[in-house]
Amino acid sequence: MQNLTQSPVLMAAKARGAVAIHALSKRFRMNGRALTVLNNLDMQIRPGESIAIVGASGSGKTTLLRVLAGLEEPDAGRVLIDGAPVHGVGTERAVIFQEPRLLPWRSVIDNIAFPLVIAGETRQAAVHRARHYLHLVGLADFAEAFPAQLSGGMAQRVGIARALALKPEILLLDEPFGALDAMTRIVMQEELARIWQEEKLTMILVTHDLEEAVYLADRVLILPREKNSPLREIHIDLPRPRNRSATGFVALREALMAEFGLH
Repeated sequence: MQNLTQSPVLMAAKARGAVAIHALSKRFRMNGRALTVLNNLDMQIRPGESIAIVGASGSGKTTLLRVLAGLEEPDAGRVLIDGAPVHGVGTERAVIFQEPRLLPWRSVIDNIAFPLVIAGETRQAAVHRARHYLHLVGLADFAEAFPAQLSGGMAQRVGIARALALKPEILLLDEPFGALDAMTRIVMQEELARIWQEEKLTMILVTHDLEEAVYLADRVLILPREKNSPLREIHIDLPRPRNRSATGFVALREALMAEFGLH
């Protein structure tokens, strides 16, 4: 008799976090005229995939992420998550911004637990879950610290733990390490790669750091500056954890740089 718990069909049915974008367009009004930011964009993201979105300034990277988060409504087209249309924010998505936006009057553990209590969990259950994710990001010893006592990298770890504690299917990140120094940024990239693999969620990262894109992504999607041009992509078929000095890594980084006319 077949073991149904191992059925590939049933296992696939459990996979969550698929994103489909169809004919998506977004415009803003500036100085009395319409400015097209995203034009007729199509994109498919598989459950559990890690995607990096890059593009020149003004290409619409952050706008796209805000549409995916439900913070902006598109003017045309639609976004589907697991086949359901997106209208507003939802618990299946969590967003991490460049600044962690912690509550300065609450301890680290309370910053993580507070959204869970607001969502209806008991404080005991919320703190228990918060401690689990604080341990996951390597800050178990800082549970009672306050945000002002943390470094920038530590504060961003707390922001990641707070997002993961909500148990999202999709993690959306907008330049999460852009404000950190170079060494801390590398450490945080390594930590994020580890957490993504452990949590098995879909990750969509907006970044201007092309090396970061190659290090973290399964695919790098390049938004065009010219709004009538198609979306381009580069597949990152490298083993993990990735070696930044390996020949294949360097070649892909240079290929991505060439997309922007860099050497």
